[in-house]
Amino acid sequence: MSFSEADVQGALKNLIDPNTKKDFASGKSLKNINISGNDVSLDILLGYPAQSVLGEIRAKIEAHLKAALPGSGKVSVNVTSKVVPHAVQQGVKLVPGVKNIIAVASGKGGVGKSTTAVNIALALAAEGARVGVLDADIYGPSQPTMLGISGHPETSGTNLVEPMTNHGLQAMSIGFLVGKDDTPMIWRGPMAIQALNQLLRQTHWDDLDYLIVDLPPGTGDIQLSLAQQMPVTGAIIVTTPQDIALMDARKGLKMFEKVGVKIIGIVENMSTHICSKCGHEEHIFGSGGGEKMCADYNTELLGSLPLDIRIREQTDSGKPTVVADPDGNIAKSYKQIARRVAVKVADMAQNHSTVFPKVVMLNT
Repeated sequence: MSFSEADVQGALKNLIDPNTKKDFASGKSLKNINISGNDVSLDILLGYPAQSVLGEIRAKIEAHLKAALPGSGKVSVNVTSKVVPHAVQQGVKLVPGVKNIIAVASGKGGVGKSTTAVNIALALAAEGARVGVLDADIYGPSQPTMLGISGHPETSGTNLVEPMTNHGLQAMSIGFLVGKDDTPMIWRGPMAIQALNQLLRQTHWDDLDYLIVDLPPGTGDIQLSLAQQMPVTGAIIVTTPQDIALMDARKGLKMFEKVGVKIIGIVENMSTHICSKCGHEEHIFGSGGGEKMCADYNTELLGSLPLDIRIREQTDSGKPTVVADPDGNIAKSYKQIARRVAVKVADMAQNHSTVFPKVVMLNT
């Protein structure tokens, strides 16, 4: 029995990508259908990093096509992924070497924002993306400790500072540039904002798919200025379930909305407490707060994470959970959140500025 490209496309309209919840034919992922006799080959290009599930997706598509196309011979599916730049706020200068900037923010301190940021970055890197972390918390830089990085960055021949690296991430922090760990940054707001802009724009970021920016907690002058001056693809809000934290998280969300930054979603941290002795799970900070906030603001709960002593111990040791216990349940939760973040970013409007030629006016 013979079949055509339209038959292949029709078959894939009935197969849903488990990550995007969309079929493989309606979007732009289906490419290069080739039919030779009864053999079929095609390419699937995903817009999000998915190294851990590429084989699973390929097998699923091949089995589906074999069943949907009677008489088909060899079915070959090549699944790859490519992350592209997406739109940011209008009028904000882009950062060379960075495709997408994702801000991780919280309305208040103490909700695990930095821990969440570094584990999301590591999870994206584990899926095959090129990822960097910018520690934008001038007064309390924690990423050097969390990433287990010591020493000072070097300056390249272009007068840009080379990022520090560990666990497959490129990283920059004011903590790399100051002296001892107990040296306070006694700066007023304008100085801190200028320093952060320099860290962002004078670092030699090397072809990053995502730059995760660990913002300082709160919604003050520094946070507002950064949200206005950084070309942000989208923001993640980290909160805990209790009412006080949620009140502040709502303020952070509204701040990004006011400056035209899209909200990717909300992460509810310390959602449950897991006893290290007996494994009992309890909602000590309340439950359902993150879901209610998402419903109120028409955004998505990206995931919930437990209050677990292992997260603290692993992060303090310089090996966050995603690298310390990559196959554990907590790491799987971080990876699910990171994959959802990447899928949501892939659905956003693309930035096409790089495809247009630059027009230069010369005096003759």
